[in-house]
Amino acid sequence: MQLCSRNAVDRRRRRGTTIVETAFVLPVFLLFVLSLVEFGHALMVNNVLRSATRAGARMGSTEGRTTADVEQYVKDILDGAIDPELAEIMVKNADVYDQGSSTPDSGQEIEALPDMEVSGAEPRQLFLVRARVAYNDVALVPMPFMSDVILEGQAFIRHE
Repeated sequence: MQLCSRNAVDRRRRRGTTIVETAFVLPVFLLFVLSLVEFGHALMVNNVLRSATRAGARMGSTEGRTTADVEQYVKDILDGAIDPELAEIMVKNADVYDQGSSTPDSGQEIEALPDMEVSGAEPRQLFLVRARVAYNDVALVPMPFMSDVILEGQAFIRHE
């Protein structure tokens, strides 16, 4: 009989420990799970940006297409994953890569390349389709410390 009462006393003493342990572990666990989901979403958006620019560049490399056609095609592809109005889409003349001079290295230098009208491109002229979007604009849970992160995709191709 004494054994039963001793277990009951121990259970009463430990009654709140499960709640306290859960209070410590649950927020950390939820933060970890939500971070994984958010990271996966960011990778998905980045892959969609790269795929959309690649498809837009392929479409723009053919005769009879305009820059507006390319930009709209990229937006149509992006529409399945994000609001396409949040993305900045650029079509740039990439002849500088063929000229042998110093080539742009950073995203800002690439974006400083001259704009290009695809319908007026010469055969074999190199051009670039680039799309970028701020991470917090497309995040499931926007995070203040990620405000400077830009997701981007680009594709180089020659006009046919």
